[in-house]
Amino acid sequence: MMPLTFKIDHDKRFVHVTAEGRVVLKDVEDYFDVLMVQDAMPYPKLLDCTRAQFEATDDDMMVLGARVSAYAAVDPRGPICLVAVTGEAIDMLRRFTNLGGAERAARIVATVDEGRQWLAEQAKA
Repeated sequence: MMPLTFKIDHDKRFVHVTAEGRVVLKDVEDYFDVLMVQDAMPYPKLLDCTRAQFEATDDDMMVLGARVSAYAAVDPRGPICLVAVTGEAIDMLRRFTNLGGAERAARIVATVDEGRQWLAEQAKA
C-alpha cells in the first residue's frame, strides 16, 4: 500500500490526502510532483495524518524546506489543513508548516471534520 494516497478533485478544486504507515521524504516529494503537474497547488488541501508515522531527518527537512521555498513562485498556494493526533506527528507537521516561509494559511487539527470546516472558512475569507 502507498503511504500517501490522494484525490485531486479539479471540479471542486480540492485535494484530499490520506497518509498511512511509514512516510518518508520520497513520498512527500512524489506528492509535490503530482500537485505541480496537475496544477493543484492553488487548491485547498486536507491531509489526514492520523495513521502515519513520519520519518524525516534534519537533512530531509532541509530538502523539503528548499522545495517549499521554490514553490513560492507558484503562488497562490491553497490553504493546507493537517489532521494529527499524536504529539510526535503534530511536532513534525508543525515543522513542515514552518518550512520555506510558506505564504499560505495552515492549521493542524484533531479531526477530518474539523479540517473540512476550517478549510470551508478559508474559502469564504
